[in-house]
Amino acid sequence: MRRRVLFPLALIMIAAVAALYWFSRPAPILTVTTWAGAYGRAQAAALMRPYAAEKSVDVRIAQWDGDLGEVEAAVNARKYKGDVIDFELPRAVEACRKGLLERIDPDILPDRRDFVPGAIGPCWVGSMVYSQVMIYSPRLRRAPRTLADFFDRARFPGRRALSRASAKYNLEMALLADGVPPSEVYRTLATPEGLDRAFAKLKALNPIWAHDSIDALHWVKNGQAVMATALNGDVYDSAKKDFAPGILWDRQLYEFDVFAIPSGDPNKKRALDFIAWATGAAPLAAMADWVPYGPARRSALALVKNNPELGTPMRPWLPTAPAHFARAFAVDDGWWLDHGAALGARWQQFVSR
Repeated sequence: MRRRVLFPLALIMIAAVAALYWFSRPAPILTVTTWAGAYGRAQAAALMRPYAAEKSVDVRIAQWDGDLGEVEAAVNARKYKGDVIDFELPRAVEACRKGLLERIDPDILPDRRDFVPGAIGPCWVGSMVYSQVMIYSPRLRRAPRTLADFFDRARFPGRRALSRASAKYNLEMALLADGVPPSEVYRTLATPEGLDRAFAKLKALNPIWAHDSIDALHWVKNGQAVMATALNGDVYDSAKKDFAPGILWDRQLYEFDVFAIPSGDPNKKRALDFIAWATGAAPLAAMADWVPYGPARRSALALVKNNPELGTPMRPWLPTAPAHFARAFAVDDGWWLDHGAALGARWQQFVSR
């Protein structure tokens, strides 16, 4: 009789202890490294906190400034500041080639065909799209519509402002404007004749050289230029403040912010789970509610709403909106990693004349 009573009691006690442990155990930890400022805050609101709540994970947020040396030191020492790192694509390409990132099997991602071209790489998964666009003064009597219009100084008189910071964007844009098919741009740039053609096209435009797109926006605002190139995020910030130029999305040149995992990270399994979740349609749409960058998944666009703070519609600002993306051009950061250094001296000489 005692055994018949004690055995069920023991089972109840074991179940109670197991339940107590289950509900009081510390949550598993995942650290995501991102950027300071509005972008990092948007990720915290749209991605990190919702993932933590849904998955019962203690998501901790670290920050960095894009210094690849920091990632290399962490991998070499096996002391990881972040299990998932948000990269701008050029740095992710470089880090992947150096063996600093884990390879990612794309099969972890639901419906890979939903991603825009270039979003999935050997060591990364794209989340948001940013781009260089062309802008024009709202004071123009007629609005330009195409990249060809940007280069047509006869039909659209006035100075153009371009960024002197890098040959990237400028050389691709020049060849596209000169009639080179998108699929042939980098093969053309890889030849001496193709480079000469791109530089000649820019020389004929005779632009004024801005330090960056913020300067270029200012010059269009004050009338020093009638058109310019600028990063779409800078255009959005300008419009929020005091100056809303016209935007030409034709042949926008786009890149990605991507998620990656440092090589050897012991928390890789949970990091992969976060990446697969955070690059889903609903999380990416929630991210685009906060910042003017396009979700890397096409299905996310229909879910984008108004900015939670400003109440303004965000879809008109997104590079991947269908009306904007039809003739978008994907920047090949691998090509620039291979060729950019060799072009540096010629570019600096060109913009200094």
